[in-house]
Amino acid sequence: MKHILHLKSSIQGEASYSVKLGHTIVEKIQGKYPDSTLDELNLADIEMPHLNPAVLRAFFIPKDQQTAAEKESIHLSDELVKQLFAADILVIGAPLINFTIHSALKAWIDHITRAGITFGYGENGPVGKVTGKKVYVAMSSGGVYSEGPGKANDFVAPYLKAFLGFLGMTDLTVFRVEGLKVPGVKEHAMKKAIESIKID
Repeated sequence: MKHILHLKSSIQGEASYSVKLGHTIVEKIQGKYPDSTLDELNLADIEMPHLNPAVLRAFFIPKDQQTAAEKESIHLSDELVKQLFAADILVIGAPLINFTIHSALKAWIDHITRAGITFGYGENGPVGKVTGKKVYVAMSSGGVYSEGPGKANDFVAPYLKAFLGFLGMTDLTVFRVEGLKVPGVKEHAMKKAIESIKID
């Protein structure tokens, strides 16, 4: 049995193409693993808070030395980390906004990046501790960024591959619904994206 975590980061709700693509990926995973369970988290809806000085300080205080206020300040982060470790498969909705990810998704990344918990340092450098997971990214974009001149401005897929890989999530596949604003491309973009989905 697999446990799926579906993260959504679009501000367009269920009308979002990254959300629609993410749902399709989830459905295909459920088709392969009928007994799987699903946990959905809409990062835009809950207005993920950005890190602040108090939270950052509390990250580095040993649990047995934290005050009640410090424990409360990192409660959300602790819950997100727990949710992450519980998942076998992640589906991350990531619309390209101004060449990169939405700030809600970046805030989630900041909250799950915990020294000594989700990553550490060994003799040979950083060591990711979030291992054994499969990650699928449902990426949407108005232009075409998988190839051609737009590729140099894609800071979504390369960033997610690099940083999630840093945390140990190296098995990552990106599915794209792209060219959503490009005449002659947008009419077939979703169909092409769905047809590209292959679940390992």
